[in-house]
Parts: sequence; structure tokens; C-alpha cells
Amino acid sequence: MARRAVEQELSRERILEAARHLFVTKGYRSISMRSIGQHLGYSHGSLYYHFKEKAELFYAIVVEDFNHLGQLLLQAMARSSKDGLTKPEHVMMEFIRFGLQNPYQYEIMFMIRDEELLAYCRAEQNRCYELFAAIIRHHMNHKNYTNEERIQLPHSLFLSIHGFISYYIQDRLPFEEVRAEAASHVNIMCSRL
Repeated sequence: MARRAVEQELSRERILEAARHLFVTKGYRSISMRSIGQHLGYSHGSLYYHFKEKAELFYAIVVEDFNHLGQLLLQAMARSSKDGLTKPEHVMMEFIRFGLQNPYQYEIMFMIRDEELLAYCRAEQNRCYELFAAIIRHHMNHKNYTNEERIQLPHSLFLSIHGFISYYIQDRLPFEEVRAEAASHVNIMCSRL
């Protein structure tokens, strides 16, 4: 098959999706560019047109997923609240929805334990947390909080929703099945706001 035909058929998005699934299900270290190519039905050489190495491919997945989550959080903050939720509650529900609807992505983003890969994730995790904290602090500006509370409360809320997602993600439950529990959890956590 000519190189141009391969380039047209094998898109960056297809590679990212296949690699994301393989990294989560089989582990980063056990996957090679060759195995990703085989999974897609292409030679590993065709992957190098899009990515120089496996680490670059992994980082592209991480950045793409964190950017998507960041956009969802900003959109949730910009939309008018529905279902009687405050803006912070709405943002937290969107975070939970993302985690449960995208379990493979969430595991790569927040639950990977490989030290080498954590180096790729930490900066993006911190960027995501800072966005979340800024959204919560924006809501906190209307009330009297101590400086310590302005630091600790967003952190506690972030850890709380991460714990909620981590607990339910194990069973691969869809968001709709735990929506009521998520709303209750978020409501309790935001009662301090």
C-alpha cells in the first residue's frame, strides 16, 4: 500500500483511541508501537508518520484527554445551572460524568501508577486541578472564607470527586446508574460552600 494511502486511512485519532485502550488494558510497558500497529491492522512504520515514539503517543493521549475535560468544566461553569444545582455542583457533576463515561481515559489521566508515565501526567493533572480550584474559588469569592479555606476546600472537593469516580469506575457503571448518588454526594460536599 502506498504511503499516501496509509496516511489517509490511518488517522491520528484512530491511533490515539487504539493506543489508549491498549495502554489501559495491557499496560504501557507491555505495548509497543508494533503491537499498536498490529491491533489496527497496519505496520508499526505507519504509526511513525504521526508519532516519533511510544512516549510521544502516550503524552498526546494525556494532553487530549485533559484538554477535553478542561473544556467540559469551563462549559459547565458557563452554562446556567439546571436541576437546582449550584455552579460548583454542576461542575462537579460534569467531572464525575466525564470520569464514568470515559473510564479508560480517566484511568490514564489520574490512576496510572507507572513512575515513568506519571512524569507525563503530573503537569496535566496539576493544570486540571488548578482549573477546578479556580472555578471553585470564583464561587467562594462571594462569601467570607479564610485563606486556608480558599486553599483547602477546593482540594478537598477535588479529592472527594476523584474518590467517588475511583470507587464506581471499578464496576464500569454508567453515569446514569449512579446519577442520584453522585448528586447526593456533590450536594453534601458543597454544603460547605
